Amino acid sequence: MSHTETKPAPAGRWSVASAPGRLPLLGHLVPMRRRPLEFLTSLQYEADLVRLEMKGQPLYMACHPELIDQMLKEPRTFDRGGPFYEKTQLLMGNSLGNCPYSDHRRQRRLVQPSFRRERIASYPEVMREEVEAETARWRPGGTIDANARLHAVTARIGARVLLSTDIGTDHVEQIVRCLPVVLKGIYRRMVAPIDLLHKLPGPERRAFESALEELRALIDTVIRDYRAAGVDHGDLLSGLLTARYDDGDRLSDQEIHDQVMNFLTAATETTATALAWALQLLGREPEHERRLQEEADAWAAREGPKGHGRDDLPYTGRVITEVLRMYPPGWFVTRVVSRDTELGGQPLAAGTVVFYSSYALHRNRSLFPDPERFDPDRWAPERSGEVPRGAMIPFGSGSRKCIGDDYAMAETSVALATIASRWRLRPISTTDVHPTPRALVGMGPLPMLTEPRT
Repeated sequence: MSHTETKPAPAGRWSVASAPGRLPLLGHLVPMRRRPLEFLTSLQYEADLVRLEMKGQPLYMACHPELIDQMLKEPRTFDRGGPFYEKTQLLMGNSLGNCPYSDHRRQRRLVQPSFRRERIASYPEVMREEVEAETARWRPGGTIDANARLHAVTARIGARVLLSTDIGTDHVEQIVRCLPVVLKGIYRRMVAPIDLLHKLPGPERRAFESALEELRALIDTVIRDYRAAGVDHGDLLSGLLTARYDDGDRLSDQEIHDQVMNFLTAATETTATALAWALQLLGREPEHERRLQEEADAWAAREGPKGHGRDDLPYTGRVITEVLRMYPPGWFVTRVVSRDTELGGQPLAAGTVVFYSSYALHRNRSLFPDPERFDPDRWAPERSGEVPRGAMIPFGSGSRKCIGDDYAMAETSVALATIASRWRLRPISTTDVHPTPRALVGMGPLPMLTEPRT
């Protein structure tokens, strides 16, 4: 795919500015808590690099694609860390998505075989089966909370991809029930003005700690049972348990626990959220819905196994790509400077927090014309080259690009095509559904009317 190039700023001409709205003591905590998505998007037009203050500490938001690319392509200097990763460690520990530069290369080499394209090619059938089982429960003229149902089905898909055997309905329901509570708690801790607030007793703290402990215990049980069986089932967990370096090095039990927690969180939240937004947007765009249905009908009628969504469902893939542009998984990504450096001409001391927002970047009108409009044809072959390089990064970039990006695209495309080939979903509410920033850009309940297609 070709790209238009963003015009680089001449040396020494990067613009650097302080974010407006700073309050004494609080800094920029108020807009970050009240309207973070709108606030960060507005900063795109302030400068190439914007200085903020949180909890008495300065941090810098990279807004220009080239500066973001520099952050992502220099992982030794701009290392994992900052408020987001410190909080997600409560759930995912030192997993591949969270670990520092010093641990990443080793972990990536041990985990990568479980996400090779040829292995992922076997997953669409599992995805299709689970979505068909879910939609078989729908009734003509019925009402569903599409967001809740999609979270349930992606949790089941994640469990089946992780394990060759059924881990049980109760376990799946535990994941579906606990993950939203934990992710909400992590986000609240990330933007809390005072860390001690979450150490005070109260119902929210009890709910968070209970859900987190329940998830940890569940994963430990599954790993222990799998290891005791001593059988390579050819699934993702078996791959993690049997992965070896040439020198015999392997993932520890705690590392496997962290990788499983990371995978289940991403497999459930990322794909369910993207599907929910896709159904919401398509329900209000009849022409895009019709084109997707036509492709889904041809795909469903095809003989033999259904392959990788990106190959077999090109228009569906464009729909998902546009959804990920508008509502990317990682809306707020932090890094910590590991040694004195500079970014955009701004000197940065070791320990400084820098970040970018893919949500804000993807809605920058200088990069995407009419960015608030849902337009899957942005990604048609004849137009995709208009997107500047580095402007579209829903899964990150560089050596730390999300290892499960192909899995996420395959699952989301297959699930959406399976639904569209059988059902037409109509949003019930006449009001817009607003994005809710948590660990991902999610939403609340999404009531939809289920109409079977004939």
